[in-house]
Amino acid sequence: MVAWSVFLLGQSPHGGDFVLNCADCHNPEGWSISSESWKTNNPSQPKSFSHSKTEFPLEGAHQVLDCKQCHTSLVFAQASSDCVSCHTDMHEQTVGDDCKRCHDSDSWTIDRIPELHERNGFPLIGAHDQLTCVECHQSASNLRFNRIGNECVNCHRQDYENTQNPDHSAAGYSDNCMECHNPSKGGWGVDNFNHGFFPLVGGHDISCEKCHTGGTFANLSADCVTCHQEDYNNTQSPNHTVLQFSIDCASCHTTAPEWTPANFPDHDGLYFPIYSGEHKGEWDQCIDCHTNPNNYAEFSCTNCHTNPETNDDHGGVNGYVYSNNACFACHPNGNEEDNFNHDGTNFPLKGGHVGVDCNSCHTNGFAGTPTDCNSCHNDDYLGTTNPNHAAANFPTDCAQCHNEGAWTPATFDHDAQFFPIYSGKHEGEWDQCVDCHTNPNDFSTFSCIDCHEHNNSADLADDHNGVSGYSYESTACYSCHPKGEE
Repeated sequence: MVAWSVFLLGQSPHGGDFVLNCADCHNPEGWSISSESWKTNNPSQPKSFSHSKTEFPLEGAHQVLDCKQCHTSLVFAQASSDCVSCHTDMHEQTVGDDCKRCHDSDSWTIDRIPELHERNGFPLIGAHDQLTCVECHQSASNLRFNRIGNECVNCHRQDYENTQNPDHSAAGYSDNCMECHNPSKGGWGVDNFNHGFFPLVGGHDISCEKCHTGGTFANLSADCVTCHQEDYNNTQSPNHTVLQFSIDCASCHTTAPEWTPANFPDHDGLYFPIYSGEHKGEWDQCIDCHTNPNNYAEFSCTNCHTNPETNDDHGGVNGYVYSNNACFACHPNGNEEDNFNHDGTNFPLKGGHVGVDCNSCHTNGFAGTPTDCNSCHNDDYLGTTNPNHAAANFPTDCAQCHNEGAWTPATFDHDAQFFPIYSGKHEGEWDQCVDCHTNPNDFSTFSCIDCHEHNNSADLADDHNGVSGYSYESTACYSCHPKGEE
């Protein structure tokens, strides 16, 4: 009996290595095999063959196949478990020979393309998520999926070359699309470009062509006025052009939209502290102090510092004048403590200079104002006709004749330089210069014979009886009496 079984095994059409008993699959009624006997384990036949015990369990569509569709010969060991051994590779090896990477045994339908693409290093995000495979993987059969690389330009080279606004090719732009474009968003909107050299914040968060006009993106100056010259020219409150404001917009403005709030922090150091010190928070707009919108060199302190309070606060202050420039001259930092005192300079205010408006002398600012009289009083010098200072070639050093108290009385060192009129015989014998200098346009001309007893030629002749060379004329008098003495 044993020998007969061995004989039967030896005659098995399934190959010499197939060791199952025929009865494990077949029955005496015929060679047909119930699918139940090989699809699953049969509890009533614990030794029966089951495909689930092999390296190729039957799943999905494989469960309903006839054995011969895969096992084309009765030698079962000759059947391969590779998909391509049964299934023609419609993709022609462009995606490999492992069908299970994309397909399953239920059907050929693929429903996890995004997952597969992500494994390949090119996730389908943004606009790519809406594309069909053949829109990128183009072939005659639409079934070849040759690798096209993960660089954007592999598909978008034509887009790169055809783009005119801006012309990418002419501008030499990088062909790495992701430097500017975000694949996670639809369209070619530019929101991925690193504009760190000129941060696009605040009012600059705008479309590229707002600044880069004409399709040119290179060599655009970062100076504000490059884009905002028209804003500068058209601004009326205040009028930037008339006031000759700096064209460096950043010196007053931030990048916030609508140009506000605007401030000029350099005002404190260059002119007057308004963002610090006593005046911090005491104003709202430039016109609070600069009341002439067409001339910011003008300013007003007395709009806020009104009388009578201001006058009362300055009682006894030497040189005090209720005027804007006087306020600034004494309070250049806007504080009471650091007020300016003219007495501490080399030109203390005395006499007629007390109470004079600062602007009268400081016509061009306060630094470097000359202290010589003529720098302020040249008009007085030229306008004086009694005597005519200019015609008489008087010196322009007013202090030689006048004092700070008033123009009159005027004194001159006539005694030492020319003739004693403030001392000696002639002291008190004259009232005005014209008493002796009868030609007001020429003070080198003088007369000795037009006053008191000298106007009587007969008397003088008697007084000079016997004087050799005597002559009744003024120059002769001065020659013999240079000090006015007999």
